[in-house]
Amino acid sequence: MSKICQITGKRLIIGNRVSHSNKKTKRYFSVNISKKRFFLTSENRWITLKVSASGIKTINKVGIEKALKKKT
Repeated sequence: MSKICQITGKRLIIGNRVSHSNKKTKRYFSVNISKKRFFLTSENRWITLKVSASGIKTINKVGIEKALKKKT
């Protein structure tokens, strides 16, 4: 199960953990992903999406119909 937001396309990124002595080691920045159900009024059915927190904010702002059209 990949951690990719289905609305915004955000995914896991790789960066550096920097110690006090400025020594760098690799680390991962994971995405705040959650499964959420949305109701499509045009199709009269529920859909389940894996969305990030910013994806949920986008859906709340523009609506699920426009957010899905914008992505695809």
